[in-house]
Amino acid sequence: MTLEFLLVAIPAVLLTGVSKGGFGGALGGIAVPLMALAMPPTQAAALMLPILCMADLTGLRRFYGKWDVRNLKIMLPGALLGVGAGALSFGLLRERFIALLIGGIAIAFVLLNVVAARAAATPKPAALGKGVVLAGIAGFTSFVAHAGGPPGMMYLLPQQLEKVRYIATVNCFFLLTNAIKLVPYALLGQFTWSNLGTSLLLAPIVVLGVWLGIWLQDKVNHTWFYRIARLGLLATGVQLVWENWHP
Repeated sequence: MTLEFLLVAIPAVLLTGVSKGGFGGALGGIAVPLMALAMPPTQAAALMLPILCMADLTGLRRFYGKWDVRNLKIMLPGALLGVGAGALSFGLLRERFIALLIGGIAIAFVLLNVVAARAAATPKPAALGKGVVLAGIAGFTSFVAHAGGPPGMMYLLPQQLEKVRYIATVNCFFLLTNAIKLVPYALLGQFTWSNLGTSLLLAPIVVLGVWLGIWLQDKVNHTWFYRIARLGLLATGVQLVWENWHP
């Protein structure tokens, strides 16, 4: 709990809650890259998982039953496969490589969001093959760095679901995906008393963020919120890649 850690952890956790509460998880990938500037990335991912579960549960009441069941039936099997792939490859990845991967995911997050926004010009129907593949990628990147948002958005945004239905579907998808991730994280020994204690201390911040996101949903310009936050995420990703490119 150093000052350096708090300076990145508090805004990262708050933005994660705001994103989950009112912005469809579009900034869900920001926490681990920011925390990885102050601690090992695997420790940052383990610390964030209980916090994400708390955020999911906090937003459940607001969006309960408003999700798109058909899309969830398509996406959840893919997510399960992706989480399994992430768990199997976890012990094979070095810390430096994971930091590079997280930095790359952060950069890709921003670029994929731009592509997804453009692809949403004309509504497209739900598609089994595309949904399973992109949800599988979301499950893998979610396991490694809690950054499954971009692939999920790539699948859901082109459908142009009604806003609350879209947010509810994203929240339900990641609530179940994060719950699944608890098992392999525990089996891999990622949860320590130190991590869990820090997660507990930060949990009220993410709850506050979720409530703030719900309140802000109709009160802020989403376009500029996303632009500023994504620029910050892009800068964080570039810094992680730059710092870890050479041994």
